Amino acid sequence: VRRYQQMAFRAALLVCGDPDEAGDAAQEGFIRAWRALRSFRPGLEPRPWLLRIVVNAARNRQRHQRRQGALSLRLAEVVPAAAEPSPESAALAAERRQRLLAAVGALRSEDRLVIGLRWFLDLDEASMASALAVPRGTVKSRLSRAMARLRTELGHDV
Repeated sequence: VRRYQQMAFRAALLVCGDPDEAGDAAQEGFIRAWRALRSFRPGLEPRPWLLRIVVNAARNRQRHQRRQGALSLRLAEVVPAAAEPSPESAALAAERRQRLLAAVGALRSEDRLVIGLRWFLDLDEASMASALAVPRGTVKSRLSRAMARLRTELGHDV
């Protein structure tokens, strides 16, 4: 649980858009995964299997709750250890991040999910395909279309 807790929360947040709902969905996903542990095939990577369960739990919660809200992704600050950025560059980076998050938040939930799995959770195509329970080619096309819609949403800021 400790190893995958943050990733499960972020995946659920991509679907739910609400941190409280995402926390509940991640917890529910872990419970479901524990109950389904017998169905896990030893030797495989557990991350895609767990993410599929968490994403399904989040979708179910969203479907049942019918909550709408803005996506509030929280990205960890990544600052190089060698040098601190200048105040100006830190402000510009924060502004760009806010524009990006607002643009991602304006997308459909399917687009947010595929973009989030790839770029925020850093999954490769094979892991995404496993987590979404779709063929790898479907992941490629969904990601391509979602990125095109994100570019449109961002306009000239790309």
